[in-house]
Amino acid sequence: MKNDMKLKGWLQGFLGWPLYMGILVIAITAVAYIFDVRAGLICTIPAVIYLVIALWFYFAKRPMVMRELLLFAVNHAQIQKQLLSDLDVPYALLDEQGKILWVNNAFAAVVRRDKSLRKKITDLFPEVGERPFTPFDEEVAFDVSYENRYYRLHLKNIYMSGDEVSEEENGFQVGLIAAYLFDETEKIEFQREIENQKLVAGLIYLDNYEEALESIEEVRRSLLSALIDRKINKYITSIGGIVKKIEKDKYFIVIKNQYMETLTAARFSLLEDVKTVNIGNDMAVTLSIGLGMGGGSYIQNYEYARTAIDMALGRGGDQAVVKDGETISYYGGKSQSQEKNTRVKARVKAHALRELVETREQVFIMGHKIGDMDSLGAGIGIYRACSALNKNAHIVLDDITTSVRPILERFMNNPDYPEDMFIRGDRAVEMADSNSLLVVVDVNRPNFTECSPLLEMIPTIVVLDHHRQTRESITNAVLSYVEPYASSTCEMVAEILQYMGDNIRIRQAEADAMYAGIVIDTNNFMNKTGVRTFEAAAFLRRNGADVTRVRKIFRDSMSDYKAKAEAVRHAEVFEDAFAISICPADGVESPTIIGAQAANELLNIVGIKASIVLTEYQNKIYISARSIDEVNVQLIMEKLGGGGHMSVAGAQLKGCTIEQGVERVKATIKKMLDEGEL
Repeated sequence: MKNDMKLKGWLQGFLGWPLYMGILVIAITAVAYIFDVRAGLICTIPAVIYLVIALWFYFAKRPMVMRELLLFAVNHAQIQKQLLSDLDVPYALLDEQGKILWVNNAFAAVVRRDKSLRKKITDLFPEVGERPFTPFDEEVAFDVSYENRYYRLHLKNIYMSGDEVSEEENGFQVGLIAAYLFDETEKIEFQREIENQKLVAGLIYLDNYEEALESIEEVRRSLLSALIDRKINKYITSIGGIVKKIEKDKYFIVIKNQYMETLTAARFSLLEDVKTVNIGNDMAVTLSIGLGMGGGSYIQNYEYARTAIDMALGRGGDQAVVKDGETISYYGGKSQSQEKNTRVKARVKAHALRELVETREQVFIMGHKIGDMDSLGAGIGIYRACSALNKNAHIVLDDITTSVRPILERFMNNPDYPEDMFIRGDRAVEMADSNSLLVVVDVNRPNFTECSPLLEMIPTIVVLDHHRQTRESITNAVLSYVEPYASSTCEMVAEILQYMGDNIRIRQAEADAMYAGIVIDTNNFMNKTGVRTFEAAAFLRRNGADVTRVRKIFRDSMSDYKAKAEAVRHAEVFEDAFAISICPADGVESPTIIGAQAANELLNIVGIKASIVLTEYQNKIYISARSIDEVNVQLIMEKLGGGGHMSVAGAQLKGCTIEQGVERVKATIKKMLDEGEL
């Protein structure tokens, strides 16, 4: 029968050798008959006896031999099974569907089940998923856990082929999966302990130390300083850290990595605790925290901490920034940044800018894409400074929006200004060389600049901006003047012009452009307006800026006004505090500008803490976010890939519809509210 057990290979040849010898005996007998009949008869008798014995042994004793071989195989298999059962390595056999067929004692001890376990491997280790039950040739491994222990699970296919069937039948192939576990609990715990014991370097700076001291009596100043020191020392020592005061308003700290999760979960409560220190000071003290971790050495962690504290200060202070390798996280930053009354920094930056301009042959000035009045006005102010220093300057401008066209018309075809005052980005790329100077205004993110290739072509770069810095900021600038407290870049440029030289005289059209930039970014002097804002406006008024002319510039066309009214009319109130709307783009030349204006209008509604308007333009979704003081819209926009100020921010979305953009905004706000970030 075809199901009978068959012998194959060397074993079959070994049992058949007497028959092969019988053929040899018959051949010898035949040869003997050729030479002599009597010799042949003599040889025939032993040949017949040999053949009878060989045939009897082959057919009669074959079952006995087979039984002995089978018994040996069974005993051998039992030994193998016993060895696998007693193997210290947890081992199991699975079918192709992942069902457990057999486990050894060690595996059963791990999963705390008896050997009759008939579950799927995914029931025990959900981390495996469905992958092992699809065809794979090489061994695969998974990190799994079971009852608070961690294992490395290896899975490998085992194929058993049945090719001994006849040619009329198809061969069969049975698939099994071998699974074995390696306990890595101690290894992982040691790794975790090593990671927890790593040191994190940190810096703590008091943002407004001098201003806070000046707001109280002199006899109480030492007490205020002592109370702040006590708050910081108590906070750091409570987690086993070390604090070293390096200056009157600066601290160096060292903590263990294991406490970072606690600090981030509490969102660095020290930021709020230090504000409670009040002994009569009119101004609450705020501080900035920069932490560095994930570096290859303690020195590198300290450098990360320096970078983090610079980021925190560049974003306005009152926040913590954690730099973990290339990852940067932000915490806090909910309060309005404090305006600095001193202009020392502006004077220093102005002198540095003048030296750079004087040592370069030509200057290129550019703002952000889809430029607004602030970027254009600031660019015109820098252009005037370069012209006063007898340097060729060019303002790079590609997209001309409706908001800036009235100002541009006063400069174009004007005999007082050269034709190459405004040039396109491709022309600037052709003209630029290594001896040029690039001044970037109203933006500090490379991807948002008007012509980003210039950042790589020109080695000397100056950045003037009032937006809070993000991780994508321009890093190769030789001079960076980023002040988030400033209302606008035009305000900063107006201060710089007062210190760059006595021979700088601003013309009337230029003063109007800069004044218009301040008016737009402050929403008619209602947002982010400080003493220095009005001083800059007064300086521009003395140089010929006219309020009436500027007001006429801001008048909207009928189509723009209707689009803005539609955005306000269809606004949706989300979470009882956020006004979200879509600004129509059809028939509107500059829908992003109208969207920003609509966001400002929505803040006039009672109960609205923040407004967000989305506009579809040039295959992108532009988001304008505005608030008064209760919500930091910059934090919301950063979650969406954008940035800005606490009360004025924006973002851009790609690869989604405007309806999907609205849902992303809602989901982001909902998540931040649940986590306490807003």
